Amino acid sequence: MFEAISAKDGTIAGGPDHSRDHHSGAVTDLRRIGINPNFWYPVAVSTSVRKEKTFAATFAGERIALYRGNSGTVYALEDRCAHRQVPLSMGVVEGDTLRCCYHAWAYRGNGRISQIPYLPRGAARPPRGVRAYPVREAYGLVFVFPGDPQQAVTTALPELPEFDSAKHKTMTFSRTVRCHYSFMHENLLDMNHQFLHRGVVGRIQPKLLGYDTDPQSVEARYLFTHAGGKKNRGAGLLAAKNIGGTTSPDVITIRTVYPYQTLQLVPENAELPAFSLWVAYVPEDAEQQTNHVYGLLMIEKPPVPGAIHLAWPLIRRFTERVFAEDRMAVEAEQRAWNEQGEDCNHEVFPLILDVRHVLRTNGVPLRAGSALCGAAAFCGSSPPASTPRLAEFVNGG
Repeated sequence: MFEAISAKDGTIAGGPDHSRDHHSGAVTDLRRIGINPNFWYPVAVSTSVRKEKTFAATFAGERIALYRGNSGTVYALEDRCAHRQVPLSMGVVEGDTLRCCYHAWAYRGNGRISQIPYLPRGAARPPRGVRAYPVREAYGLVFVFPGDPQQAVTTALPELPEFDSAKHKTMTFSRTVRCHYSFMHENLLDMNHQFLHRGVVGRIQPKLLGYDTDPQSVEARYLFTHAGGKKNRGAGLLAAKNIGGTTSPDVITIRTVYPYQTLQLVPENAELPAFSLWVAYVPEDAEQQTNHVYGLLMIEKPPVPGAIHLAWPLIRRFTERVFAEDRMAVEAEQRAWNEQGEDCNHEVFPLILDVRHVLRTNGVPLRAGSALCGAAAFCGSSPPASTPRLAEFVNGG
């Protein structure tokens, strides 16, 4: 790994040769690495999963049926009926069970079959139901654990103390971006792309103060100075300390702590961040060339009562414009990868080479033509030795 870049002058220190990153035969192309399923991933905004209703979600090609029972609890099942494979997300919620819309097979929240209405008395019941995913609600999002369910108990959700703080107001983002999740990590960490946003934030001079890395994370610190040009009003309002429109520099700290990413902005001479961003990039398709971005932007409320509510539409408009420009760039990167069939990037920034290493070593190889996890990948064939069969997930009862 590289040594931290000098905070004194921002010059880039030397390090080991990462040139193998460009040789697809020597190092696995990062864009062919799947995200590790053994973490909690948001797959829906909580308000989208209404009481006694279903919601169709996805994770890396695995279709998941969410439903909120009469008790208010959210359940997550493999989105197929064990009978004819019809999506359970098309079904009907009855109490805390989910009934398939086709032949009315009913499932409990643990995936087990609770009823087959027309099954003759004494007839053998099918030996299995469908896979059930561990599910938790937090921060206004529905999280599922798509990997080994035994690891769900010991794997913590991300900690976001600002979300519940009375001093902050949270803006939730939920958007689909057509690119591999790694492009998103690179985009946020590499703040040298501010030229892309010149029409929104004016001329920004980012200076890398330093960065640190370990096997699971990369943290970078930048000094942002506004050097001229028109600055969107929402940008000033977002940094509560800068509501007066000052041009004082800000320190931005960005972290990739696998598999999530965070960003904090601290205005000059301030002790606490003006805002904190937490974001997760959740692959949707089996090839993981499309991801769904779930973001929580936690903004410190200014001293003036009610000011944050007046500023909210401007802040939202500003963040949406910046996100749209970033999406344009990363989707263009994905199209280039698709056209070339491999990663032909010539990366020169050590920080990005290091975050690629973190993403590559913590991820898992993609299985061509199949979902990353779950039963759909081996339906009708023998599963890999490391992947449990459906019957091991659930047994009929």
